[in-house]
Amino acid sequence: MDEDIFNMQVRKFLKQVGVNAQREIEMAVRAAIADGRLKGDEKLVARATISLEALGLSKDIEGTIDLA
Repeated sequence: MDEDIFNMQVRKFLKQVGVNAQREIEMAVRAAIADGRLKGDEKLVARATISLEALGLSKDIEGTIDLA
């Protein structure tokens, strides 16, 4: 295994995850504020799951997103 290529590919994947996740979260929060499901001052619990099926890996990562 080429460590440099592996590292670059992992970073490329994580960047794609981050960009897409941010877009989806922003759209969902704005829609929820617009239709009254959120006021805009909440703290939202967030969870992301990273999995590699070929390795049987599944890891949840949890955090909080403060809106105000």
